Amino acid sequence: MVTSTDFGLPALALVSLLACGIASCWPSRRKHTPFPPGPKPLPIVGNILGINPGAPWVSYTEWGKTYGELVYSRILNQEIIIINSEELARDLLERRSSNYSDRPEIIRMTNDFFGWSFNTVMIPYSNRWRLHRRLFHQAFRAEAALSYRPMQIRKARELLVNLLEAPVDFPAHFKTYSASVIMSIVYGYEPAPRDDPIISIVERAVDLAIESIRPEVAAFLGLFPFVRYVPSWLPGASFKRTALRSQKYAGDMVDAPFQYVEKSMDAGTAIPSMVTDSLRRVSTDDEKYSQAVRESSVTAFAAGSETTASTLLVFILAMVLYPEVQQRAQAELNSVLGTDRLPNFEDRASLPYVEAVYRETLRWFPTAPLGVPHATTNADVYNGYFIPQGATIITNTWAMTRNEAKYLSPEDFCPERFFTASGELNDDTVNYAFGAGRRICAGRYIADASVWSAMVSILATFNITKCKDEQGNELPVNPKWVAGVTTRPYDFQCNFVPRFSGLTAEKLTQMF
Repeated sequence: MVTSTDFGLPALALVSLLACGIASCWPSRRKHTPFPPGPKPLPIVGNILGINPGAPWVSYTEWGKTYGELVYSRILNQEIIIINSEELARDLLERRSSNYSDRPEIIRMTNDFFGWSFNTVMIPYSNRWRLHRRLFHQAFRAEAALSYRPMQIRKARELLVNLLEAPVDFPAHFKTYSASVIMSIVYGYEPAPRDDPIISIVERAVDLAIESIRPEVAAFLGLFPFVRYVPSWLPGASFKRTALRSQKYAGDMVDAPFQYVEKSMDAGTAIPSMVTDSLRRVSTDDEKYSQAVRESSVTAFAAGSETTASTLLVFILAMVLYPEVQQRAQAELNSVLGTDRLPNFEDRASLPYVEAVYRETLRWFPTAPLGVPHATTNADVYNGYFIPQGATIITNTWAMTRNEAKYLSPEDFCPERFFTASGELNDDTVNYAFGAGRRICAGRYIADASVWSAMVSILATFNITKCKDEQGNELPVNPKWVAGVTTRPYDFQCNFVPRFSGLTAEKLTQMF
C-alpha cells in the first residue's frame, strides 16, 4: 500500500538545501576502522534511490548477496547497518545486547509526530521501557500464556462460525479474532463478533500508522525536522494533515479501551486482565505507573492484533496456492481427531505436519520482514568493522528466510523442510520472526498460540480453494503485498468450503 502522504513541501525544502549544500549532514567516517561493506551512497540522499520503497527487504537482501551478511548504507543523514543472518543477529542483538537495545532517535521522533509516543516498541532503552517490559512480562510470559489457551480455543471456534456464515469477509474475521483475543487478555473486554466499535477504533489507527510511519519518512523528518511545524493548510502539506489525523486516531485508541476498564472497575464488574491486575498492584495515585499501564496495554493491543491477523492471511494464501500441503495437513488431522471433534492444544504434539505448516507460514512471508529497528548506544567494532554510535540496526528477517544454504527453494511453501531425514521435526522454530535480544517480541507466546489455534481449527473445518468463473475454471491468484512497517497480502478471493456436508452454525457449535 502506498501512503497518500504528500511530501511535496518537504521536497521543495530538499531542493533548497541541496542548492545551498549541507555538508554537515554527511556522516563522518572513522579514520582507521572501516565501515562494513555496502553500496556507495550518493551525496546527500545516500542509498535511498537504490531501495525498493514497496519492498525494501528485497533490496537489502540483494545487497547482502553482493556485500555480505553485514551491510553499511545511508538514507539521507541516517547511517544504517543491515544484519542479514541469524548468527550475526545473535552476536550483536543478544551477546552484545546492552549496546544494541535502543531505538533510533529519528524513528522515535516520527512516532511522536504521528501520535504514537506511547508505543512501548519504540521508546528508548530506559527505565521507562523497563517498567513497560515488566508489565508485559507479568501478563505475557510463557507460564501466564498457558492460562489463556481455553479462551483462545473458544475465540478460534467463534472464528469458524464467522467463516461459515460470511466466508467472503474472511480478512475482517481474522482482524476480529486476533483483536478479540488480545482485548480479552489486556482489557477483559469481549468484543462483538463483527463491527465492534472499539476494535474499529484500533483498526483505523493502526492502518494509518502502518502507511505513514515508514523508515524513509523517518529519515526525511530527521533531516528536515522543521517540516513538522509547517501549517497543515499550506499547499503540499497533506503529510501534516495525515499526522494530525493519526494523532487523533491514536488518542482515541489509547483512551477507549482504558476507559472501558476504568468504568468496569468502578462498577465492580471488571474481569481479570493485564490492566486490572496491574492497576490493583499499585495505588492508582501513582500517575507514572498508571500511565505506563495505559501505554503498554494499548501497545500490546495494537501490535498483537495486527500481526496475528496478517499471519493468518499469509496462511490462507499459502493454502490456496499449495493445495497439496492443505490435503496432507488435513489427512494428519483426520488420523488424530477423526471427524467428530475439533482440535485443541492437547493435540499439538500429535500433529507434527500441522506444526511444520505453522513454521513455514512464519518463514515463507514474515509479516515484519525487517523487524523493528534497533540502535547502538555506543560505537562498536565487530569483525574489524566500525559500527557508529546511534546507527540504525536493521534485522533483515526476510534475508534469513531466504537463506538458500538453510532453505532449499525458499520461494516455495514447503513444510517438509522442517523434518529431519528420520521424519522428526527439526529444531528450527523460526523464532527469529519474533526478533532478538532484549527487545524480542514480548507477546510471542500469545501470538504463537493464537495463530496455531486458528490455523488448526480452519484446517479441520474447511477446504480452502480458489474461486471459479462461470465456466468452472479456477480464477488465478496473483498475490500482491501491502507495503509498510508490517506487511500482508492485499485482499484476495478464495472459498471456504465445509469439509463435512450439511455443516451449519448450530452443528458446528455442537462440536465445540
